Amino acid sequence: MTINMQTKLYLVSTPIGNYEDITIRALRILKEVDFIICEEFKEGRRLLSHYQIEKELFELNEHNENEAADDLLLKIIDGKSAALISDAGTPLFSDPGHLLVELCISQRIDVVPVPGANSLLPALIGSGLDFEKFYYYGWLSPKKDERKNELFKLKGIREIIVLLDTPYRLKSLLADVVKILGKNIRTVLAFELTMKSENFYRGTAREILKIAEQKNLKGEFVLILDNKKNY
Repeated sequence: MTINMQTKLYLVSTPIGNYEDITIRALRILKEVDFIICEEFKEGRRLLSHYQIEKELFELNEHNENEAADDLLLKIIDGKSAALISDAGTPLFSDPGHLLVELCISQRIDVVPVPGANSLLPALIGSGLDFEKFYYYGWLSPKKDERKNELFKLKGIREIIVLLDTPYRLKSLLADVVKILGKNIRTVLAFELTMKSENFYRGTAREILKIAEQKNLKGEFVLILDNKKNY
């Protein structure tokens, strides 16, 4: 029997690199909802094509969120069910969609998270660090001076610190970490998680920077810094 899915927004987690990491529940929901909201059409179509799912797609991203959220809300209010996916991983986790969720909640529309793949937990559990407590900062500013100011503030936080950034800023980020947080700070680079090229690089910030430069690393990553001690 098909579950009544009307007037619901499902936040569906999708793989971050390995297509086998999708859940049975996620596949069922993607097949049964009335339409799917994706971050970018190209990535959304590629994902659905892999699982042989044909569904009407709508785009919601940082460039059109204010305008698109209202239109999508009206479609859901009209008795439709929708699934929100990001390009990879868990929706809203460093991705757009917050405004649509707020609007749905304000209209008493059920918002249903569907757990699944993300980069944060695999990076932490594979790091080898004690992460019972950690500080997730996420993305630093793309502006050089602001990034440095943010790192100076993080220097005073004596916890495991988790950072994200774009692949092309990996080496510059590591260089800033060496200068500001210290060359000997214990560092783990979780690189290309779930993909064939997945690797964990562990060492000091200076050692990891050297590896990144020698190997010319460029790919999706999570950077974990052990700032619990004063290096």
